Amino acid sequence: MTTPEAPAATPLTPAAPPASGTPGRRGSLGPVGLVLAGGISVQFGGALAALLIPRAGALGVVTLRLLAAALVLLLICRPRLRGHSRADWGTVVVFGAAMAAMNGLFYQALARIPLGPAVTLEVLGPLALSVLTSRRALNLVWAGLALTGVFLLGGGGFGNLDPWGVAFALGAGAMWAAYIVFSARTGRRFPQADGLALAMAVAAVLFLPLGIAESGPRLAEPATLALGAAVAVLSSVLPYTLELLALRRLPAATFAVLMSLEPAIAASAGFLILGQALSASEAAAIALVIAASMGAVRTQVGRAKRAGARDA
Repeated sequence: MTTPEAPAATPLTPAAPPASGTPGRRGSLGPVGLVLAGGISVQFGGALAALLIPRAGALGVVTLRLLAAALVLLLICRPRLRGHSRADWGTVVVFGAAMAAMNGLFYQALARIPLGPAVTLEVLGPLALSVLTSRRALNLVWAGLALTGVFLLGGGGFGNLDPWGVAFALGAGAMWAAYIVFSARTGRRFPQADGLALAMAVAAVLFLPLGIAESGPRLAEPATLALGAAVAVLSSVLPYTLELLALRRLPAATFAVLMSLEPAIAASAGFLILGQALSASEAAAIALVIAASMGAVRTQVGRAKRAGARDA
């Protein structure tokens, strides 16, 4: 996993404090809504991807997802290619490589183990990042509470799962942590979503040979292309854009704990859409994860309010 090099290079600075009153408080919660909307979008995209894997293979799905997302973002953002420093381009390339590895490893896991355990294992990466980047003991408490919920959601153990699937999911979690760090750095170096569009193009180029090698002509089938485009929008374009915007206003530690909501969203979607009943331990896990996320947000808002009071 790529860890932050120094405090100054990581997105640990509190979000800008609200001016005053209730409107400021609503604004401070805006990034949380962005993260939650991105998580919901990812779950619907994951459902479509599960249908697409038998058609195009795991690597083929990732290739279609990255290519379609790159095309959409490049057309919408039309990023400038000139005027960027070598450090800017280096950040974009590493961001794109982390994005490609995160997607590739996760879909390899999804081809071997169920979605719930795969997401549960993957989210351990952001949780580890929250511990490594946090400067306050209270954030460690929230991370520990979320971690407890994640393990409960996983049934308290993963011994019956395919070991390669578990390894791929853990690797995806490590790349997810790297994605968080370099998404924040890219957002500071490039305007709007320009850096995301360029990084997505890098990821697509890096992954294209793998997808062609595994799936070949199947990638060009109309039904496969249509499903791949839908997966790209739901699983890449929308959530990555929303998360990049959120990372401009949330510290990495808070964002990483919020990522623990992903297994909870997946379990809730299974209950509401697929009629999958929740066990008592799963319900308790969701409660723990939500409590941890709410605690992390309240800590962040409290820091912003105190900073505003000092500056007033």
